[in-house]
Amino acid sequence: MTPNTTPATGTAAANAPSIGAKRGNSTTHTVLSTGIGNAAEWYDWGIYATFAPFFSKQLFNPADPTSAILSTLAVFAVGFLARPFGGFLFGWIGDRIGRKTSMTLSIGLAAVGSLLIAVAPTFGAVGPLASLVLLIARLIQGLAHGGELPSSQTFLAESAPKEKRGLWSTLIYFSGTIGTIAGVLMGAIFTIVLTKEQMGAFGWRIPFLVGALLGLWGLVMRARLKETEIFEEEEAEVKAAHAKPKLWPEIVKHRKQALQVIGLTVGLTIVYYVWAIVAPTYAATTLKIDAGQALWAGVAANVVFLIALPLWGKLSDRIGRKPVLLISAVGAAVLNFPMQALLRDSAWQLFISMSVMLVFIAASASIVPAVYAELFPTSIRTVGVGVPYSICVALFGGTAPYLQTLFTDVVKQSWMFNGYAVLMAVISAAVVLSIPETKGKDLTA
Repeated sequence: MTPNTTPATGTAAANAPSIGAKRGNSTTHTVLSTGIGNAAEWYDWGIYATFAPFFSKQLFNPADPTSAILSTLAVFAVGFLARPFGGFLFGWIGDRIGRKTSMTLSIGLAAVGSLLIAVAPTFGAVGPLASLVLLIARLIQGLAHGGELPSSQTFLAESAPKEKRGLWSTLIYFSGTIGTIAGVLMGAIFTIVLTKEQMGAFGWRIPFLVGALLGLWGLVMRARLKETEIFEEEEAEVKAAHAKPKLWPEIVKHRKQALQVIGLTVGLTIVYYVWAIVAPTYAATTLKIDAGQALWAGVAANVVFLIALPLWGKLSDRIGRKPVLLISAVGAAVLNFPMQALLRDSAWQLFISMSVMLVFIAASASIVPAVYAELFPTSIRTVGVGVPYSICVALFGGTAPYLQTLFTDVVKQSWMFNGYAVLMAVISAAVVLSIPETKGKDLTA
């Protein structure tokens, strides 16, 4: 589960041994410390979706199973509402105090949220208070995770050689997917070794306890990092000039870039959460595919995603960011309906449809961390990405699983949700045309 053992990160490490040495961080330490937070974040969100069918009846009223699962998914969405606040808070910390500090605090807070869920009382024991504990825990995690991606991707982008930044940026989704796979794999194994009664009684708590321990490990790793050279050079210039740029005027000045972040993110976040995170749960609960088989199909499809990520990242360093982003958005829009039509009643259909979609999703996922960082100057690189990105993920990514379940199981019009996903992907494709080509950009400029 350690990111530095992956093909993507290994290649990046081999190409830039001097980066870590210059700053006092070894390349392995830089990659591992950055990746561990993303792995922990995505593990947290992934296990929530994976284990939702098991703990929904424990933390909500078990008398109405449909209402319980919808309430659980609603809390999943509510957790996203805290992300913009986290993006602003940790973005401000990252741009004013340091990327390292922001990364360290965010992963520590996320661990607290995981621990709260692991020890939450059941609905049968304390009634609605159980649901409230879950809500508070998800809000805490949302706050922390809102600052995780912008601070870690900024740290990584500023640590990478500019000619390999596309490849290095694949670490964000690569390590995140490792976390997702770990959560899904844990679910698949638990369905084999534990009975449904055991899963409901205590099995669902174990993954959240593991998440808390993973966060603690990341906290220790990140506390030992040194700040990026680009940030320290910026700070030295500010001190020499005796004037620090005011935050809000800088944000307003770069509002176009903020809107571009939202536009680039909206299509990706919806199709990603639908196909990479929620698809196995959707297949098990709505399509009635065997839960264990659905989880294993999800693991296999995410392995395909991992293989595709560094290939797209390297390609973007050769031909540019915009062509790769366009391939991703257009491909996802064109193939969404056919892959939904393929997915009916078997695990192999789930694997094929997920794999096809994830190959195209990987094209964007591999390089958007680099693109985001390349759109903003050093002084607001973290908060400039963190706020618009978190708002977009909260409004569109966080609600995607709920809307999919609502339109499929309640309204009985699944085409409406699929059309919505396609429209958002088309919007992202249009926004790609509006951004400058940033391949190889000097982030100190």
